[in-house]
Amino acid sequence: MPQIYDTIIIGGGPAGLSAGLYASRSRIKTLIIERAKYGGQATTTDELENYPGSIEDCTGTKLSERMRKQAEEFGTEFVKDEIVDVDLNGDIKTVKSKKEIYQAKTIIIATGATPKLSGFKNELELRGKGISYCATCDADFFTDLDVAVIGGGDSAITEAMYLTKFAEHVIVIHRRDALRAAKSLQEKAFGNPKISFIWNSTVQEALGDEILEGLILKNKITGETSELKVDGCFVFVGYDPISQLFEGKVEMENGYIITDDDMKTNIPGVFAAGDIRKKLLRQVITAAADGAIAATAAEHYIENQK
Repeated sequence: MPQIYDTIIIGGGPAGLSAGLYASRSRIKTLIIERAKYGGQATTTDELENYPGSIEDCTGTKLSERMRKQAEEFGTEFVKDEIVDVDLNGDIKTVKSKKEIYQAKTIIIATGATPKLSGFKNELELRGKGISYCATCDADFFTDLDVAVIGGGDSAITEAMYLTKFAEHVIVIHRRDALRAAKSLQEKAFGNPKISFIWNSTVQEALGDEILEGLILKNKITGETSELKVDGCFVFVGYDPISQLFEGKVEMENGYIITDDDMKTNIPGVFAAGDIRKKLLRQVITAAADGAIAATAAEHYIENQK
């Protein structure tokens, strides 16, 4: 018979780690289940300039490790496992994984989101062969080479600037005629001599057999196509929520879980936090705040059930 936790947190990114800290500090028995790396998408961020109080050289990986250790010090338990099914109904929720069956009075869903594919021809075939979704992971492979960045939001421009530490030239390809990134990021990018821009264009195809050799671009205004010779291509066009496990079990919109301001879903005792939620801003700071709120709401739920 599995032990019954007060709360099980599914996902060990900033939202899950923050929830673990707040839950454990409230003296409720807490388990975080993570299938991959603690920190989630935050670990792919080289600099956290917009996280309040970030110390010098604060990376996503360093911050995530500090968050994990802090939660652990207060009693949060951690398990590396992959969940295959959940039963969210009833007073006791059940989480089934490849290794075990876990049970809890409350569940906090913090599974996050994953980088979205751009959708051009040969994208999947050349993924890992010149096409990447993580500059922090792969930038050094392209030292002194020419690379393209697809996208115009905060992530794309932040990663483009990071790539200039390694690449000879970074070409940002954007489907519009203006960036969507924060003005402060735009100013840095426009002022960086190693970054250039191709506007109103989309990538139609990646060229190369065993390794990326270039891209076919299409101008959305003129309809003309052209070939761009690059050694690498980094795609930053958004994220897809990791919510397939919960389809039909909690209320969603476009794959994102709907919650109220207290992180409550439509299922009693089930909460969601971080990038998995339908929300305006998906950043480390908002994920951490979501986690703190979700854990506090879960504690109140447990107290009210007594």
